Amino acid sequence: MYTVGRLARRFGLSRSTLLYYDKIGLLRPSSHTHGEYRHYSEGDAERLQRICMFRDAGLSLVDIARALDAEPADRSHGPGETTPLNAILEERLEELHREMMTLRNQRTIIAGLLGLDSLPEATPITRELWTSLLSDAGFSEDDMRRWHADFERTAPEQHARFLKVLGIPQSEIGLIRAWAAAPQR
Repeated sequence: MYTVGRLARRFGLSRSTLLYYDKIGLLRPSSHTHGEYRHYSEGDAERLQRICMFRDAGLSLVDIARALDAEPADRSHGPGETTPLNAILEERLEELHREMMTLRNQRTIIAGLLGLDSLPEATPITRELWTSLLSDAGFSEDDMRRWHADFERTAPEQHARFLKVLGIPQSEIGLIRAWAAAPQR
């Protein structure tokens, strides 16, 4: 059993953070002793570890609560199926991509204002850059469609991951994968 102070120290948090998590229902102690002292079990510590992991991933407390509620149900899904937890994490991933694009644009503007001609960092690959590279290599629209179809047929999971790297929203990835998997003429 852990007291509030011991559990907080174990995870590098403040006591007030754990008290707040209790107040909002995110992490309730397993028991209270005389004098209303909170005691946390090893299961509570495991839940706090997941909370900390989700916080490190940048999820809001509301999304963390949704993710923790979704976890037990997610165990019943098969591999590759979209689960409530996956949906929450995919939303965060898309949000991070948008934030990164905004930061890159701001960085470019500031570099321009400072009169810097080039930036030392490599350009991230985006849908636009990828399409441009294929086009510059002589790929027609039909060639690009065949490329997607071949990729989907030979390595569907890698194809899905690649489309995510390009920053394509999950809903659009589903459409691309569906037409890529359909019989080609």
